Amino acid sequence: MGAVMGTFSSLQTKQRRPSKDKIEDELEMATVCYRPEGLEQLEAQTNFSKRELQVLYRGFKNECPSGVVNEDTFKQIYSQFFPHGDASMYAHYLFNAFDAAQSGSVKFEDFVAALSILLRGTIHEKLRWTFNLYDLNKDGYINKEEMMDIVKAIYDMMGKYTYPVLKDDAPKQHVDLFFQKMDKNKDGVVTLDEFIDSCQEDDNIMRSLQLFENVM
Repeated sequence: MGAVMGTFSSLQTKQRRPSKDKIEDELEMATVCYRPEGLEQLEAQTNFSKRELQVLYRGFKNECPSGVVNEDTFKQIYSQFFPHGDASMYAHYLFNAFDAAQSGSVKFEDFVAALSILLRGTIHEKLRWTFNLYDLNKDGYINKEEMMDIVKAIYDMMGKYTYPVLKDDAPKQHVDLFFQKMDKNKDGVVTLDEFIDSCQEDDNIMRSLQLFENVM
């Protein structure tokens, strides 16, 4: 979950030990490009300081000069980090999770809101965000097909070179095991409460989610 920023790792790279002059230049340009009252509102809504938001915004604009990211651009950026696999399907699901308003594009506000949760949110907030990622049709439940779609997309993205010992049915085995544990009342769907409780109660599930943080 926390490494969704792999998608825009260049934003983080730009913040690593830059010169004082470069920081000042970036902050000055960011302030010009983005209204101060907007940054103040985002500062109140996220776990980032105004200075962090200014640098993030400058990096976001460098990657996306139009100020918004459509799905095709998102897929192109994300696929660069997984050259041995097919990241297109997982990037599609991830884009929809970032695009909370389902507008077809991700604005800086969408991006930084998700990033705040994934990097600095509580465990509960991260799990709620992950639940929303798996809830593909946004009906408030996760069914086995949705979980299978996400897990298969993750395995496809990681590629054969990352998991040389896994069998073709590994995604199905993964889903069967986890869904059985999560669907506590055996009604065929997993609710948000069931998802959060299962993740917090079962160390194996939490370890698996932490393993997949590299792609979330």
